[in-house]
Amino acid sequence: MRLALFNEGRLGIVDGDDLVDVTEQLTGTNTTGAAGALQQHIENVARGVSAHLDLDGRARVPLTEAVLDAPLPRPGKIVGAPVNYLDHKAEMEYTTSIADLGVFLKANSSVIGPGQDILLPYTDRRTDQEGELGVVIGRTASHVSADDALDHVFGYTCVLDITVRSGEDRSTRKSFDTFTPIGPWVVTADEIPDPDTLGLRCDVGGSTRQRTNTADLIFGVRELIAYTSSVMTLHPGDVIATGTPAGVGPLSHGDRVVLEIERVGRLEVGVDGSRATPYEQRPGRRNR
Repeated sequence: MRLALFNEGRLGIVDGDDLVDVTEQLTGTNTTGAAGALQQHIENVARGVSAHLDLDGRARVPLTEAVLDAPLPRPGKIVGAPVNYLDHKAEMEYTTSIADLGVFLKANSSVIGPGQDILLPYTDRRTDQEGELGVVIGRTASHVSADDALDHVFGYTCVLDITVRSGEDRSTRKSFDTFTPIGPWVVTADEIPDPDTLGLRCDVGGSTRQRTNTADLIFGVRELIAYTSSVMTLHPGDVIATGTPAGVGPLSHGDRVVLEIERVGRLEVGVDGSRATPYEQRPGRRNR
């Protein structure tokens, strides 16, 4: 099942070329809240409350006429996996990988949806695209084993982990507003029995920059969930960005970024640098 938010917070199931509106079937929901209707559905599923969504007799909207939003516009937390492909480790000349670095957090206010724009913050600092498989947690996970990890997954989505190449901590460089495009929907876990076998491709400006398979992850999805849950409790609706392969590169004003993941979907966003400023003019800059 592919679940999307559309037309200002409606929850829909993708059925062929249509979105079937199932918003009214949610129990105990506040669909206008910042977390969104899909978050409420994920929590309902975790609690076993009215989890079934019925397509029969529901209003349909053609996908071509729907305005898609991020399926999880305000996840509880976004967990990133640094240096989780060996080829990316080599291209960036890192001496460490996720096994040494652990994970990091991104601000949930950095999320945008399909068709929106990444806003470049600086005119003179490189800002890169990083295409990644996103894992959406379905039930609370704390100290789970790798063998049990997938039992805690609700589904999968496309994530772009946008990054400024500057000197700040990772969480700062990756948390600017608009730096976490997510979408176009969440595919439920039953449709992807093995997330470590998915082809991934990311194009920028019509040229392919990244192409890999999640089989090449250093920490596969199971191991990544197990490790992360040993550090922090994962809650329904949390998103784990599993890491990016080689091929990261600078974004420019007017670029289109397209991330496609096998069996998951196609996420496309724009790039806007019209409001970028010099790095030395950032707030808080001091001469020392």
